[in-house]
Amino acid sequence: MHLYSRKDIDRKALRGARIAVLGYGSQGRAHALNLKDSGFDVVVGVRKGGKGARAARRDGLATAEPAEAVRGADLVAMLTPDLVQSALYQQIEPSLKKGATLLFAHGFNIHFKQIKPRRDLDVVMIAPKGPGGLVRRTYQQGRGVPCLLAVAQDASGRAHAKALAYADGIGGTRGGVLETTFAEETETDLFGEQAVLCGGATELVVKGWETLVQAGYQPEVAYYECLHELKLITDLLHEGGISEMHRFISETAKYGDLTRGPRVIDEHVRTNMRKLLKEIQSGKFAREWINEHRRGSKTYRRLLERDMRHPIERVGEKLRARMPWLKEAR
Repeated sequence: MHLYSRKDIDRKALRGARIAVLGYGSQGRAHALNLKDSGFDVVVGVRKGGKGARAARRDGLATAEPAEAVRGADLVAMLTPDLVQSALYQQIEPSLKKGATLLFAHGFNIHFKQIKPRRDLDVVMIAPKGPGGLVRRTYQQGRGVPCLLAVAQDASGRAHAKALAYADGIGGTRGGVLETTFAEETETDLFGEQAVLCGGATELVVKGWETLVQAGYQPEVAYYECLHELKLITDLLHEGGISEMHRFISETAKYGDLTRGPRVIDEHVRTNMRKLLKEIQSGKFAREWINEHRRGSKTYRRLLERDMRHPIERVGEKLRARMPWLKEAR
């Protein structure tokens, strides 16, 4: 393993480059502002009159329609949602200058062949391991979110150097840049979201809360135990791993962790995780999600609405109203 840092940057790789950032959501805003603050010539490609265009202009950034923004750009960062990128690429492809660099923050569309870039383009990925708000905030603090780097197409022979220079521009080299592939980033990212970080964690929280409430305990007490205190544990894990968590929790908590945790997250769970991973690796999940989007996302919206209506959300809303500092911290 080699983690690239600021000392590894080729300062000439993107010197004088014009960078077009397509999209102004969480990652788009962070990348565009960090790049601008790093001294790059940045234009944001967004729909004229849209919410993103207004927000980018408020932040002091130049904006243009996507096809116009990429015209003459040396590097184009595709930072719109995954399922609109294929159509967006078709829209901008005629305007991409020969030899430009096409950059992604997630490998979905390249790995699953939803986008097949022109052969004259460098195709790279810089994937920050954190949401856009954190990418921006840590940059402003003089720190950086670690990034993954991958090269799918090296037409110029300089793709790696350009990607690393871009990572430096958004602050990634301060936290370290680890080389990977589009396949590895995509498959591990989807697995992490589904099995652990989002799907796994939220289902564990909700099932724990339901178990306590159905046993007659107060919903508010169950909320504190199963959701609110989760941040205390994840902060310890984030800062120093499992050993750091064990250093700060009680002996009783540790014994319960070591003896009861494996009974909840057992071999049956691991079996299901392996099934999820196989669905990701085979492309089954990608095809399902793409088809869901094409059909109007009705199932997706129904499931999302069901989650938003869960009683734990109403309990949490009342309790969080007494802790306004939570929003201030975010």
